[in-house]
Amino acid sequence: MNADFLKELNPAQLEAVKSVEGPELVLAGAGSGKTKVLTYRVAYLVSIGVPFYNILCLTFTNKAANEMRSRIENMLGLKDEKSNRFSGWIGTFHSLFGRILRMEAEKLGYTSNFTIYDEEDSLKTIKQILREQNLSEEVFAPAGIRWQISKLKNGLVLPSQAKQLAKSRLEVVTAEMYGTYDDRLKKNNAMDFDDLLIKPILLFNRDRAALERYQNKFRFILVDEYQDTNRAQYILLKILAERHRNLCVVGDDAQSIYSWRGAELKNILDFQTDYPNCKVFRLEQNYRSTGKILKAANSVIVHNKRKFDKELWTENHEGEQLTVLECESDRDESYKIVQKIRDESIKDKLQLKDFVVLFRTNYQSRALEEAFNRGGIPYIIVGGLAFYKRKEIKDLLAYLKLILNPLDDESFLRIVNFPARGIGDVTIDYVRSYASKQQVSLLQVLDQLDDISEIQPRQRNQLKQFGKLMNKYSRLKDELSVSELTRSLTDEIQIIRLLKEENTVESQNRMDNIQEFLAGIAEFQNDNPEGTLQDFLAEVSLVADVDRWDTKRNSVTLMTVHAAKGLEFPVVFVSGLEEGLFPLSSKEQDELEEERRLFYVAITRAKRKVYLSHSKQRYRFGKLSFQVPSRFLSEIESQLLEQEHSGRLSSQRTLWESPSSFESLLPSLKHLEHPDGEEHAPQSEEKQNRMSDRLKVGATVEHQFFGEGKVIEMSGKGDNERVVVLFGANQKKQLMVRYANLRIVR
Repeated sequence: MNADFLKELNPAQLEAVKSVEGPELVLAGAGSGKTKVLTYRVAYLVSIGVPFYNILCLTFTNKAANEMRSRIENMLGLKDEKSNRFSGWIGTFHSLFGRILRMEAEKLGYTSNFTIYDEEDSLKTIKQILREQNLSEEVFAPAGIRWQISKLKNGLVLPSQAKQLAKSRLEVVTAEMYGTYDDRLKKNNAMDFDDLLIKPILLFNRDRAALERYQNKFRFILVDEYQDTNRAQYILLKILAERHRNLCVVGDDAQSIYSWRGAELKNILDFQTDYPNCKVFRLEQNYRSTGKILKAANSVIVHNKRKFDKELWTENHEGEQLTVLECESDRDESYKIVQKIRDESIKDKLQLKDFVVLFRTNYQSRALEEAFNRGGIPYIIVGGLAFYKRKEIKDLLAYLKLILNPLDDESFLRIVNFPARGIGDVTIDYVRSYASKQQVSLLQVLDQLDDISEIQPRQRNQLKQFGKLMNKYSRLKDELSVSELTRSLTDEIQIIRLLKEENTVESQNRMDNIQEFLAGIAEFQNDNPEGTLQDFLAEVSLVADVDRWDTKRNSVTLMTVHAAKGLEFPVVFVSGLEEGLFPLSSKEQDELEEERRLFYVAITRAKRKVYLSHSKQRYRFGKLSFQVPSRFLSEIESQLLEQEHSGRLSSQRTLWESPSSFESLLPSLKHLEHPDGEEHAPQSEEKQNRMSDRLKVGATVEHQFFGEGKVIEMSGKGDNERVVVLFGANQKKQLMVRYANLRIVR
């Protein structure tokens, strides 16, 4: 097969692509074409005769996998040959090992139609177990237990081992809950996200023949973003590559920023120790950024001790200096950012989608949103409530999950009274009790309702009707396409009609989301004519928020630095560069080095211009705090920076009086766009500060400093009321409610 496409590679990339046999480490700096190397390597393997099915290529997002597949098909001339499309194993760790688990499910005591539980499903299961065992959610917080179980799983600790390791009362209860939770998932024929990585390891440990089969199948294994792998992923790769040792990993230690979710930097740093005969290739030519941006990034990351030695360079022009914006307050900072976006848009004729504003913690977006709203500039927040986590979408998905997997009790409980059928908690308790005694699923109980005398005639009739509905669509799933099945079901339960009758802004939004969901299924069917309900649910369960992000919308993007990794923009604003915020923590050397890597990631997202902003004061812990500029600013060589001192507060009047030349860039400013179609409006100060009766264990709250988290413990009353909140980076914080200035999200 012709390999003319190799002419598009530079010498370092070409060398990495053509080195076929044995372990290989490709150290690829930001913007150096690491995904390109991975893509071309797959195409090259096929061009020299390696069958599609002998290649396993692992990524961290569906978006990256789909782009790679499309590019490979173009290079190999397969784009228009539907019968000969690239059928290799390219996808995320979770999707591809989930695929293996569906084929091998029976060996682990599951069936191939198992359900994949997300975080909310897992949390509901844990809450139900706590209720059954008469354990208080205030004492044993479900969110905390779920996090501890996830941590144990990712550390490859089994329930029996967890019980042996437990010392405190909480650890003992958690270990027991872990075992019960695992049993409950198995009874429901369900796995959670952690299981999609843990169960294959159990499978390969128990079944040597299965391991050898997959070792022989995957002769060549390629891994993107290797610095982001956790222990379970590391073990899976090690055992699968053991036979042929053709393991090629591509990554950048300087972009390792996910330790809080289990990623281990030592996986990439120790690769040469794990594979002593490995070949190492360095990709240091950057194609994205200007010379000054790269020099700034290099001058910061050099302060880290745990790293590989490499230095990015570029043939691009030197470009502008990085601009440091000194601001009086967080509000002043937001106004200045809006002004700069206006100035850049007019000066260089840039579109709004060319700008991104990055922040360290989610709470920082509030002041920014207010400024964008007042300035009439459309914006998108990436990382809000994901589409497939919206209530109405989860409800419809629960119907589809139960149709596919009749053992899924969590899905049953979600929809048995949706739309409302007059089936209350008392009736459900009778059904649940009978199911427990008979050792059957909740849906199976509906065929035996006449044996439960406690259930009233009206409720019994409603349950029977629900059972008939599920049985009907369980039969139809093999006769109708996924699109036809879902549309028919949606019509039969009359959810759209009910939302129309409700006639509120919220019901209209929900109706629009359902229509978008149906359109998405139709698109899936069009792309996968032979796709089954199982295929659709497997795909949907693993969709990340960034996978649905519409990059074509002409709006400024707001996102955390973590969410921005892998993306690029002409102009980047990095806000909140203050000690205690960015870096968020500097107590431990490892934590500080990860914060520095995060700043490195932020800077290297930019193609042509970087703005770095900090405030003299901002509200933290509900009080006005005087801030110190981030040490990272002082680590950048001074000749690469230009300073804009605060002088005076930005004028709101001049900010809101938009020049006509700027207005011409915006065809419509009536709706300020959100990724899922909602309008953004600033919340009133009263609403931000008011604590309602909704503050309880399990509530999701937002803190001005720590961002979003879940309440896992509560104690005290009145002025002495305290909460323990589990925040995103696995931080547990005890806060006084009176002073914490928490905002309840949901």
